[in-house]
Amino acid sequence: RVDGGMVANDWLLQFLADVIDVPVERPEVTETTALGAAYLAGLQQGIYGSLEEIASHWRRQALFRPTMDSGQRQRLLNGWDKAIERVRSK
Repeated sequence: RVDGGMVANDWLLQFLADVIDVPVERPEVTETTALGAAYLAGLQQGIYGSLEEIASHWRRQALFRPTMDSGQRQRLLNGWDKAIERVRSK
């Protein structure tokens, strides 16, 4: 599950799912930091009875399933590792 401004970008979420080889879920409400604070305030005030009740309000807007083949994924990850190593070596 992802949240925040980046989730408006379908390409980015598909790429993320492909690279980490895990389905990525975009929620209906993407600014969940503010929503979480509101939910916790509601829990404190007795509006919600439990964290489970709050969790039941979560709804998926889109699901991005990995489609990249393992060879391509490994090439990208190897390139990432090399880039990080170059930066760390300086």
